[in-house]
Amino acid sequence: MWNVWPFFVPKAEKKSDTTSLVPIPTRFFVSSGRAINKTSELNAFDLALLKAGIGEQNLVSVSSVLPDGIRQVDRQVLPMGAITHCVLARHQGGEGEVISAGIAYGFRTDGHGGYVAEGHIHGTQKALKEFLRWRMQEIAHFRGVELRKIFYRTEELSIPMDHYGVCIAACVFLR
Repeated sequence: MWNVWPFFVPKAEKKSDTTSLVPIPTRFFVSSGRAINKTSELNAFDLALLKAGIGEQNLVSVSSVLPDGIRQVDRQVLPMGAITHCVLARHQGGEGEVISAGIAYGFRTDGHGGYVAEGHIHGTQKALKEFLRWRMQEIAHFRGVELRKIFYRTEELSIPMDHYGVCIAACVFLR
């Protein structure tokens, strides 16, 4: 007999509009980190993830919608190896460079969730915040909505000679 896995997938029963098989996050936290390393950018990235508290998880990059009813919580300790959905900003560079990475997030004034924007530049946190503010304004404009206060989490790094550097910022989704 032929092995049909993974080609045979049973049809899911039809669910009501209020029930979903897709997990919808109910909480999120924001974290960031930066690191330098003499060996490689990958090692600097790993160190930055550890500093942000998300270096022992399997990160899955997602887009930037904060669902209805989601609430921000303090940074959580997550189980090692957990599949972890996040919006991740990352920038890497070499000796003598100034790099920044960060996220901006805000909620809609109508109470229906919000949005996250990620960004990175060769430059300062101040310049990055201007860029992120512009991105959040565009996100709201495209959707014809207004946003409440916009929050930022950014990292800046001046990379020393003979080193690699990485900055990250993440919005981590939780159930």
